[in-house]
Amino acid sequence: MKGNMEERACQVALYILENHTTVRAAAKRFGVSKSTVHKDMAERLPTFNRPLYLQVHEVLEENKAQRHIRGGQATRRKYKGE
Repeated sequence: MKGNMEERACQVALYILENHTTVRAAAKRFGVSKSTVHKDMAERLPTFNRPLYLQVHEVLEENKAQRHIRGGQATRRKYKGE
């Protein structure tokens, strides 16, 4: 999904909001890197759509607060052989 960066940023933001997904999952879905999604959400989106940015920011902060839990669960699954 190359092309217009503003359009991509809006589409990725809406996808994150609708699915409460992580940056990694959104990047995989849109075929771009995590760095690109992060830059779109943190730098590009606030310049042209501040209300959407504030909504996405809440979801991303929630994900950030929960990441240590998801990491522990992944490690547990790894060593239990699931």
